[in-house]
Amino acid sequence: MKTAQESDTPLTGPALPAGRGDLSHGVVRALRGDPGDGIPLSSRGAADEADPYGEDLHLALYLCYELHYRGFHDVDSAWEWNPGLLGLRADLERRFLDALRADTERGAGLEEAFAGILVEPVEAGGLSGHLRDEGELWQLREYAAQRSLYHLKEADPHAWVIPRLRGRAKAAMVAVEYDEFGAGQAARMHSRLFADLMRDLGLDTTYGRYVGVATAEMLAIVNLMSMFGLHRALRGALVGHFAAVEVTSSPASRRLAEAMRRTGAGEAAVHFYAEHVEADAVHEQVVRRDVVGGLLEEEPWLEADVAFGVHATDLLDARLAEKTLTAWRDGRTSLRGPL
Repeated sequence: MKTAQESDTPLTGPALPAGRGDLSHGVVRALRGDPGDGIPLSSRGAADEADPYGEDLHLALYLCYELHYRGFHDVDSAWEWNPGLLGLRADLERRFLDALRADTERGAGLEEAFAGILVEPVEAGGLSGHLRDEGELWQLREYAAQRSLYHLKEADPHAWVIPRLRGRAKAAMVAVEYDEFGAGQAARMHSRLFADLMRDLGLDTTYGRYVGVATAEMLAIVNLMSMFGLHRALRGALVGHFAAVEVTSSPASRRLAEAMRRTGAGEAAVHFYAEHVEADAVHEQVVRRDVVGGLLEEEPWLEADVAFGVHATDLLDARLAEKTLTAWRDGRTSLRGPL
């Protein structure tokens, strides 16, 4: 009997998207072949010259990471641990991580990092503010299509950090993740609730369906979660990222629920964000007090890494908001192609 890696049966993940440059084209070509053949050496060298926030690098990195989640249709599962592909992934990660470290506030403490995201302006702007006040249904559909790259696997990237935590931090992280995964009820999993939202908006709920039209800015946000989660050395950054998400989620979800109501998007669309208003308000307190507090009680030297995770998250969220709002204000799609 053949093992899972030796099986001739096609795997059942999403289809591979088209490449966007030398790096991502090289990864796509490799994944369509035999993992024993490796990847072109030219692809590895190209990582050093790639735009660290660009379409090519982030699609290539997303493809590498997705092998650790559901994989791709007709792609051999042995690619997940292929040494050549892991080498390329390391090059891409280094390029991305170096840029993030260079572009975030060096030396900023954790208190300062949280201060920047805890206090909202009187008239909150950003994507959720625009969608609440003047967003149109087609813009909500584009927003949901992009966010589906994360929300259809909501909480999965953060689960990687659980074995890297101890004591109070681990217990609290598991408690929050338990809620994200529906508290034992499949119908209440946040990924399932988001699929229901997509149906209300007339979107395809197939996992990975909208990777091809998602922008580099959205891919970078999802890649950040995977990079932080998959590396034990970045566990502090993952905790900082997770804290930033929970701190900002409740007020943003309130605005998005209002946007869904105003545009008549549907009951399930409203429910997804209404659920997050209450859940994430509680999660914020647990994460800041017990996950962050517990981690730094055990490993106080990770404070700078936690702050870096907060700043990096804020940086990438701002890049996505700027790119999207610029397109919408010009009356054009924020995506790479039509839905």
